[in-house]
Amino acid sequence: MVEKAQGEKVTLLCTFTESQEDLGPLDVEWVLIPLDNRKKEQTIIMYSVDRIYNNYYEAMNGRVQFTNPDPRSGDGSIDILNLKSTDTGTYQCRVKKAPAVESQKIQLTVLVKPARTKCYIEGSQETGRDLTLKCVSQEGSPLLSYNWRKLTGTQELPVTSLLNKDTGELSLKNASEEYSGTYSCVAANRVGTDDCFVVLNVTPPINTAGTIAGAVIGTLLGLFLLAFLVFCCCKKRKEKKYEKEVHHDIREDVPPPKSRTSTARSYIGSNRSSLGSMSPSNMEGYAKTPYNQVPSEDFERPSGQNPSFPPSKYDLAYKIHDITVV
Repeated sequence: MVEKAQGEKVTLLCTFTESQEDLGPLDVEWVLIPLDNRKKEQTIIMYSVDRIYNNYYEAMNGRVQFTNPDPRSGDGSIDILNLKSTDTGTYQCRVKKAPAVESQKIQLTVLVKPARTKCYIEGSQETGRDLTLKCVSQEGSPLLSYNWRKLTGTQELPVTSLLNKDTGELSLKNASEEYSGTYSCVAANRVGTDDCFVVLNVTPPINTAGTIAGAVIGTLLGLFLLAFLVFCCCKKRKEKKYEKEVHHDIREDVPPPKSRTSTARSYIGSNRSSLGSMSPSNMEGYAKTPYNQVPSEDFERPSGQNPSFPPSKYDLAYKIHDITVV
C-alpha cells in the first residue's frame, strides 16, 4: 500500500528478471482495477514490441510514464505526476514473456492535505459567559484531527477549557479576562497540516439599561430638533408670503393722482371758454394775464368761481397772445 498527498509524484514499483526459457517478446502492461467489479479494467500504459503506448487512459494523459524508458532492463515501474484524489485505486503490473506471465498489485491512496482552515468564536465575549472557539478545514482527507493552543500570556489553555480533537471545538466555561489572548488551531492528517489564528478579548458586560436609555433620549432630542426646524421654516415662509401680498395690494377706493399735464389742459380750456364770452369792455383785464403760467399740480379751482360773462353784442375780433377772440 502506498499513500501520497495530492499534487505530489508517486512511483509504483514493478521489477522483473527474465529466465532462459522466456523466449517470446516482452510486454509490460499497467491496469487500474475499479472498485466496482462490474466495471472493466482500464489500461493506463503499456510497453509492447519495443514501443510505449501511454494514451489509453484520458484522465492520466501527460501524467503517467515509465520510470525507465527501456523496460527491457528489467524495470517496468511507472511514475504518476501531479496526483489527484481520483487517482486513488488498485493498480496492477503485468509482465508477459512467453511462456511466463507474472503480475503484482499496488493499492494507491491519494490524500488531500488540510487547507483553507478557518478559526472563529461562537458566543458572547463577556466575563462570566460560556463561549466556544471553533476550527474547520474546508479541504482535507480524513481522518482530520484538530489541536488548540494559546500563543500569548501563560500559553496554557484555561483550566475550564474542553477540547474535542475530532470536531475542532474548544469550549470555555465562565470566561474571565485572563482568557484573553491569541489562540492557534492546527488541523492535521497523515499527509500534511494547516493552521489558523483567532484573538479572544473577554470584557466586562455592557450596561444595557444605560445604553437603551441613552439611545431613547438621543432619539427624542433628534425628533425635537427636527420639529423645531420644521416650525421655523414654516413660520418664515408664511412671513414672506404675507409681505409679498401686502406689497402688491392695490387700494381701489383711492383715486389716482392728477398729473401736471391734465391740470394745465383743464386750466387752459376753462380760460378759453371764458374768453369766448368776453366783451370789449373787460378784455383789458384778461389781456394782462400771461398764458405761460401753468398752475401747479396742487392747484384746484373752487366750484362756482368760474367767471361768466354775458353774450357778446358785437361782432368783433381781437388777437391776444396768439389767441383770436371773436
